Amino acid sequence: MSKLSSTTLPPVIDSIEDWPIYQLSEDRRAFVQQIEEYTLERLMQQSPAKTRDLISKTIYTERIRLKEEPWKVDPPKEKQFWRRLSHRHIRLAMDHKPEEVDQINREHLQQIILRYAEEIVGTFRIKTFLFARRFLTFFFTRLLNTAAVRSIRGLWGKEHRLTEKLAITGEVEKVRQLFKHGTVVVVPTHFSNLDSILVGYAMDTYMGLPSFSYGAGLNLYNTGYTAYFMNRLGAYRVDRRKKNGIYLETLKAMSMLSIKRGVNSLFFPGGTRSRSGKLEEKLKLGLLGTTVEAQRTIYQEGRKEKVFIVPLVLGYHFVLEAEFLIEQHLRQIGKEQYLKTKDSSYSPFRVLQFVWKLFSKGNNITLSFGQPMDVLGNPVDEHGNSYDQHGRKIEVEEYFVNAKGHINKDLQREAEYTNLLGDRIVERYHKDNIVLTSHLVAFAAFRLLEHQNPQLDLYGILRLPAEEFVFPKPALGDVINQLRNRLLVMERLEQIKLSPEIHESVDFILQDGINHLGNFHVSNPLYFDKKERIVSASFKVLYFYHNRLDNYELERYIDWKNIGEEALLLEEELYNQEGRF
Repeated sequence: MSKLSSTTLPPVIDSIEDWPIYQLSEDRRAFVQQIEEYTLERLMQQSPAKTRDLISKTIYTERIRLKEEPWKVDPPKEKQFWRRLSHRHIRLAMDHKPEEVDQINREHLQQIILRYAEEIVGTFRIKTFLFARRFLTFFFTRLLNTAAVRSIRGLWGKEHRLTEKLAITGEVEKVRQLFKHGTVVVVPTHFSNLDSILVGYAMDTYMGLPSFSYGAGLNLYNTGYTAYFMNRLGAYRVDRRKKNGIYLETLKAMSMLSIKRGVNSLFFPGGTRSRSGKLEEKLKLGLLGTTVEAQRTIYQEGRKEKVFIVPLVLGYHFVLEAEFLIEQHLRQIGKEQYLKTKDSSYSPFRVLQFVWKLFSKGNNITLSFGQPMDVLGNPVDEHGNSYDQHGRKIEVEEYFVNAKGHINKDLQREAEYTNLLGDRIVERYHKDNIVLTSHLVAFAAFRLLEHQNPQLDLYGILRLPAEEFVFPKPALGDVINQLRNRLLVMERLEQIKLSPEIHESVDFILQDGINHLGNFHVSNPLYFDKKERIVSASFKVLYFYHNRLDNYELERYIDWKNIGEEALLLEEELYNQEGRF
């Protein structure tokens, strides 16, 4: 394992014109046609009746979408296209003989796929990329130094770099070496809309990696300046309103064919941002399965290049959209009716405020690159060689060979491989997660809150008036100490990673964690009031940050009998005297 210093690493590929994503963009028209042909043949393998039904459902759902949730970024003449296609498709059975229906189904399906493929596939412009690189470097550096000036004397202090805020650790050099042996697919955790920007910037500017193909929600194209860059930086568009089978197959075909062509890819296998604040426990396997299919087709063509999967765990002291995300999560899992909230976190002002707080308050963002693996979930070395669980070298190609000794397509087998790969990625997420002081303090505080309200369930606790509760500092320190002792054991067993601050004193952890949690949100999850008491303005947001460590069963290692009970009683007596309870 290595940690990236502030020195920029040399590029893996010297010329941008040699980057696979640029070469794919130059061949965009042929690539769109390839997607169309591949998806069409795949869907036409079913019966004519099922094909007709699939087209009918797609037309129906698309017309509903345009009526109930139109976006200005939707392709031109969208309503006219689906209306005309609907009329033609309705007349299909009435005006044509049965033997003609199959051909007309094919024509209608082809039109839909082509429309989707043109919408999904992006472009890559070298001039736009170079401008974006210079702009982001200037923007982050100026903002960082301006923010730093607020905490030092004078305007001519030390020049600060973004690498001081981006803690890039893990298998960095191994990932760089793997570009020589195949195609790299990075699969990060997902907590914020800024994840793609930060990951892409770090990999390009400081790791020297060529640009990746990555998915961007179509909603991000609603603003002109965002759309301009997204359309030219290799992003492919993902419209999450579209859930019909034709669209999903077109999207998967794009992913598989681009990986097969050697285009390095980045996508979030969790699907969307983590609403609960937890690390992903179950992944969406659609795009992940395209890596397995791409590897098999590469072998079928007689090529030896491999597809490598690199888990990446992102860590923030605070998340830009935390308040909105936890509200969504509670509405999804709870039986109570929550008022619908609007996600305003991606406004320019909120983004600037978020970055300012990161730079001015000593916050770090961690990027922990996990053990690279092949498409079966086996670990690989820097030369791309795969090893099984016993450390024996294996040949991945043999896992795609049938009983007759031929590499063949077997969807059931590949589905099992995809499930296995998903499990391995989740396992690495939990092992490569870096615990920050804010994570530990939030977990300890919420568990203490639960312990002091044993008669209440989660929703009862979240309904408590936060302004009437004070966290006893001695008891909270005791909980942090016990949890930290367990985390240190897990670190030695390589079950988790800890930030350097977790090795400091409990008092330091408590102060540092609260300082980071309480310096961004309007409703701070944890902060010191004017009397230096530890309080919360939002148990819901505190619950969000608590969830980051919720998958490790840490609560089993809290001995409540030895948690400052005398301190609890004393503070409760004081609070009663003040009329707080």
